[in-house]
Amino acid sequence: MFMSEGYASSAFQHSKEHVEFIRKEKAAKSAVFLSRVVILVALFALWEIAARLKWIDPFIMSQPTRVIKTMVNLSKDGSLFLHTGVTIYETIIGFLSGTILGTLIAIVLWWSDFTAKVLDPYLVVLNALPKTALGPIILVWVGGTTGSIIVMALLLSIVVTILNVYQAFKSCDEDKIKLLKTFGATKLQILRKVVLPSSIPEMISTLKINVGLSLVGVIVGEFLVSKAGLGYLIIYGGQVFKMDLVMTSIIILAVAAALMYLSVTWVEKKFMKMR
Repeated sequence: MFMSEGYASSAFQHSKEHVEFIRKEKAAKSAVFLSRVVILVALFALWEIAARLKWIDPFIMSQPTRVIKTMVNLSKDGSLFLHTGVTIYETIIGFLSGTILGTLIAIVLWWSDFTAKVLDPYLVVLNALPKTALGPIILVWVGGTTGSIIVMALLLSIVVTILNVYQAFKSCDEDKIKLLKTFGATKLQILRKVVLPSSIPEMISTLKINVGLSLVGVIVGEFLVSKAGLGYLIIYGGQVFKMDLVMTSIIILAVAAALMYLSVTWVEKKFMKMR
């Protein structure tokens, strides 16, 4: 019997249809990746050509070769790594704080219907309110320190986390919850065994959103108070009209955002394999 099962498994793995399906999937992924690379290279090439042919003013619009030169100069004195490290550090702290606090508050709301009903209009207003408008207030309350930048990142991500995670908790399968209740399960057991596990996909999706929101909060905070970070470089470059510095900072910021997003995606894939 075992030999027959093994033979069936081997036949499935090496069937022509399966091999052809895998080949097409790999070819489709390669085509998508190649298209993305071509678009990126074409954009940078067009930017460089437009600057060299004076279609655009390289002093105002910069150009890829000037950006590379600026990166090299910043690397030589170590400031590139300092400013990038500061921004990434603040983003990670704000991201983790907003995600953990938001998830805990969502649990409280799921636990107490009364609290959820009381806080519902406040959460709706906070979600609609542009949090960047609170920047000057945070600056006065917390002070012109790294703390105020992290608070900005936290504010931008926490409300989204609360609303998304709470909605995921409410969407949990009612039949499973009723089944556990009939066996005398406590609310904590229902949370641990059903609600949290079934909400993991939505929670990971929220993490992806929070990466971008935290980064926005940090950059806004650095615009207001920072003496270091990519946001500081952007503001400084704009003030002294060094557009090469501004464009370099924006490109580094885009790369950092992409890497953080890919990190969350990697965690998601690992988790989905474990399920």
